[in-house]
Amino acid sequence: MKKISIVVPTFNEEENVKPLSEAIIEEFEKELTNYDYEIIFIDNDSSDNTRAILRAMTSNNKKIKAIFNAKNFGQFNSPYYGLLQSTGDATVLMCADFQDPIDMLPKFIAEWENGYRIVIGQKVTSKENKIMYAFRSLYYKTIKKFSDVEQIEHFTGFGLYDKDFIQVLRELKDPTPFLRGIVAELGFRRKEIPYEQQLRRAGKTSNNFYRLFDAAMLGFTSYTKVGLRLATFVGAGVAGISFIIAIIYLVLKLLYWDRFVAGTAPILIGMFFLGSIQLIFLGFMGEYILSMNQRIMNRPLVIEEERINF
Repeated sequence: MKKISIVVPTFNEEENVKPLSEAIIEEFEKELTNYDYEIIFIDNDSSDNTRAILRAMTSNNKKIKAIFNAKNFGQFNSPYYGLLQSTGDATVLMCADFQDPIDMLPKFIAEWENGYRIVIGQKVTSKENKIMYAFRSLYYKTIKKFSDVEQIEHFTGFGLYDKDFIQVLRELKDPTPFLRGIVAELGFRRKEIPYEQQLRRAGKTSNNFYRLFDAAMLGFTSYTKVGLRLATFVGAGVAGISFIIAIIYLVLKLLYWDRFVAGTAPILIGMFFLGSIQLIFLGFMGEYILSMNQRIMNRPLVIEEERINF
């Protein structure tokens, strides 16, 4: 009997973990009776009752496993580390808040049995905030346009991964993994299944502007050179325009020495403009350097505090 691993990252999901596990188990008992399963919850240092609930769940069902991180290691490291701990013939990564539909599991497994090593869910519509969805769409289209590697639009990581691809992830040893890009760059032949993203069932999302910005910058610096190239081209363009304006001012001053008064306004405007351009691109370069620094330090993805039922 083939075994399917379900990996669920959690952070303050006390209202969702038990209903989610029950829904997954029910799906296996009704639709996936020919498969064994394990459910791995990896908790990113929750401050609510998530861990207490997970302890109770693991004591009642040995197929439910839990990893408790020593601290919060971020929204990318923890799910990735959870994938590496799976033991199934295939592993499904899904969120804990029911935004990833449970009824996608049979569809993923059916396509996996058809020969696809990777089967992913791709959001075609969403019940989330329309403005946020529009911004996400713009981001995906932008990074897809400028990336050297094919990027998958509206892919959050929700999907099924064959054990062979999980082994590729184990051997990668990337201290700052961006799974969405890795799947596009290093993944096997894949199948994309469209779905509608649901609303969060309960609780409050931990995502905020800074977390979303981190996600955007990780993808941006890992898979595009546009920031550095843009700095070069814009810098050269501004330098050329500045040189032309300087020549024009010099000629006008020589021709109309007494009547042409340049004043200090153009100088101040030019200084502020060039200064702002420099600061923007210093920020871009800083993001690239930060990404390089994290990889050079090569720190572990996660430090475990405890694991249960392994």
